[in-house]
Amino acid sequence: MSLFTISNIASKLLVFLLVPFYTNVLTESDYGIADVMQATLLLTIPLLSVNAGEAALRYGIEEKDKRGSILISGLKRVFISILLVFSGCLILISTVAPEEYRIYFALFAVLFACDSLYEFMLLYTQGCEKVEIMITGSVFSTAMTIAMNLLLLLVFHMGLKGYLFSQMAAFVSAALLMFLMMGGVRQLKEKEDQELKREMTEYGRGMMLYSTASWANNAIDRYFILFMLGTMQNGLYGVAYKIPAILMVFQRIFAQSFQMSATKSYKEKDSGEFFGKLYGLYNGVMLTGCCFILLILRPLAFFMFRKGFYGAWFMVPPLLISVIFGALEGYLGSICLAFKDGKSMGIATGAGALVNIMLNYAGIMLFGAAGAACATLVSYFTMFAIAYALTGKHMKLEVDTKRDGLSYFLIMLAGFITMVPGVINKPESVSPSEGWWSYAAVFAVLTVLIFLYRRVLTDLASRFLRRA
Repeated sequence: MSLFTISNIASKLLVFLLVPFYTNVLTESDYGIADVMQATLLLTIPLLSVNAGEAALRYGIEEKDKRGSILISGLKRVFISILLVFSGCLILISTVAPEEYRIYFALFAVLFACDSLYEFMLLYTQGCEKVEIMITGSVFSTAMTIAMNLLLLLVFHMGLKGYLFSQMAAFVSAALLMFLMMGGVRQLKEKEDQELKREMTEYGRGMMLYSTASWANNAIDRYFILFMLGTMQNGLYGVAYKIPAILMVFQRIFAQSFQMSATKSYKEKDSGEFFGKLYGLYNGVMLTGCCFILLILRPLAFFMFRKGFYGAWFMVPPLLISVIFGALEGYLGSICLAFKDGKSMGIATGAGALVNIMLNYAGIMLFGAAGAACATLVSYFTMFAIAYALTGKHMKLEVDTKRDGLSYFLIMLAGFITMVPGVINKPESVSPSEGWWSYAAVFAVLTVLIFLYRRVLTDLASRFLRRA
């Protein structure tokens, strides 16, 4: 966790600090187009590569003597997916794509190639337990992104195209760096194990429903907003996701370290107690972290969101709370995947995706983009509840259900209270200093949550202090 903390703090928070810069130099429509491209990558990379990265992560931990074969098989899948995307984009450009958007289809194809290689190398190095190399690649990608953004957006004023070029350069250079640090040239000379290749392919196929439904939960709301409200509202919605990204940093730290631990520890006799304690710790950190961000939400949005982006704060509370349930579902999913049970998580995420799709249209019609955010929250809670039930067939988690249930109610209440000033007045007109009573109420909820999880939080703090 300490190593992943370094990686995520350096990578995610540095990019997060650039949000005021992005919202100052890009228009709402530019941000909306970029956000849809990012959302499409979330679907197409795992789908077209048949989850090559996830398979490399899972089998890299177990098959230590065959990691060269894993690299060869995975890269083959990645390059096939790149050819498919280039072919598809070329057909769209020459047939149905509007002239003004053709350049973005071409840019998407290149971005897909760069990002798919980068994501595969991240998961492959993690599966090989070369965390230092993974962190180096992640931090290098961040540094390149920042440097190229400053150059292309601030100096050359290239707008959205400069934003996309920065990502391409960062992804492909970081992927090449990790490949060389892993000795990739030497590994590609090894013989490919056909039996292992078949196992990895079957594992990837078994995760298709899970990864596709996960994408629907993460991204389908963007498409509803895009087609129903336009690129400007989609840009605001994309910016609103930047604040939940703070909580996602800590979620990702835990998820990356736990994903490796689950594969090693799931067969131990006391696994139910071990995973139950970690669940309580995870719960406590995510809930208190979420409530603290709710407490400072409007001042934070006022600092981060420039020009017409400030009103996006109103959409943040449900998106922020959905991160908690998405994180817990991911935790439970790691347990199921350790047992090679991708079907159960496919059922859970599939049900959540259906709920999301059904509620998005109605939510947007009634409440605009904020309705899509609420639909996302309901879908993530549905997904978490089903995953919790299905995990029981593998192990019984020793958790405090009464405490956790009360905490979920309290965080929902805090989210609703935070949104009330934006319901009474237009969100963009509510200044950070208004509604002192909402700050007091959310602070009270935060105090209760800290009390409920005082043991796990103090235990975590003492462990870090001893390590320090």
